[in-house]
Amino acid sequence: MLKRMYRDYDWWLISAAVLLSIFGVIMIYSASFPLAIDLYGDPSHFFVRQLIWLAVGLCLLMFFMHFRYRFLKKLSPFLIIGSMLLLLLVIFIGREVNGATSWFAIGPFSVQPAEFVKLAVIVYLAQVYSKKQQYINKFISGVIPPLVVVVFIFSLIMLQPDLGTAASILMTAGIIVFLSGARWRHLAVLVTLSAGVIAYFAISEPYRIQRLTAFRDPFEMAETMSGSGYQLIQAYIAIAHGGLTGTGLGQSVQKMHFLPEPHTDFILAVVAEELGILGILFVLVCLLTIAWRGILIGVRNKTTFGTLLSFGIVFQIVSQALVNAWAATGLMPITGLPFPFLSYGGSSLLVSFSAIGILASISKENSKEKRKSEDSQAA
Repeated sequence: MLKRMYRDYDWWLISAAVLLSIFGVIMIYSASFPLAIDLYGDPSHFFVRQLIWLAVGLCLLMFFMHFRYRFLKKLSPFLIIGSMLLLLLVIFIGREVNGATSWFAIGPFSVQPAEFVKLAVIVYLAQVYSKKQQYINKFISGVIPPLVVVVFIFSLIMLQPDLGTAASILMTAGIIVFLSGARWRHLAVLVTLSAGVIAYFAISEPYRIQRLTAFRDPFEMAETMSGSGYQLIQAYIAIAHGGLTGTGLGQSVQKMHFLPEPHTDFILAVVAEELGILGILFVLVCLLTIAWRGILIGVRNKTTFGTLLSFGIVFQIVSQALVNAWAATGLMPITGLPFPFLSYGGSSLLVSFSAIGILASISKENSKEKRKSEDSQAA
């Protein structure tokens, strides 16, 4: 009975996500214990919290695995309206962390609503554009209306402010519009406008200009320990120190108050230092497996909604991981985006597992449809 119930799920996808998250918990403990001792007097402070989030995330994974993904079409309006209300609410009663009012404090834990908005936007756009296929080539009536909602959400997130998350949502929206079949000239207009808006905000604040300058030449911006150039240089040292096999789990030097945010933004640098290139390869294999299986799920689905939903989820996870990795290695400015399943943070982990659960639900429907088709042909 159980074997039949679970045979239709994509276990490559699920296993890759679970393995990466377990690896993440181990690395979070290793990367965070010096900071945890310094701030809380408890080396396992961040580790225990991430374990709790992992347990909740696995419950969400199981829930969405058994949830009929098509029902998300009906829930889409409620998800997007609820997302906007949360973003409005966090501006007024949210907790400020690192200069951004992006968090709700719930007892000893913090929740970042913008992370949940990422998934809500994907569901909303997949649902709306799946219904607009007959006139997706019309810019005003087909392409623009859903993007008004996206622009409003972008504006709310920028009030926090959080350019990294806002830009991530904008890019995912662009991919869904592209996959929906919009005309190239319409896409060119949207890409130009989006790039202009992101560029404007990127140079509108001194600390963002500093990040851009540090990306160009980190050694020029390394005067203080709080500077973006200093962060990047310490990440370089960690990566170089690790070499092929690393210094050994728990043996990082840079996490000893040299590398800022070693358990969040720069956890990949700690992985590189302690486990070397082999550790990074493990992370990449897990990420590529998620991408590979997610793309296959989208391609095999027979509905526009399921395909757009699958590709939107895959792009969100993979692009966020790449942005985090590129920022940690100096290939792009620091954005503050976490590495899915790997970085410390409950909100990101819960949303990532929910997304994987939705993909697993779609894969189950694909397998059932395929079996029905084969049975009807055999009959």
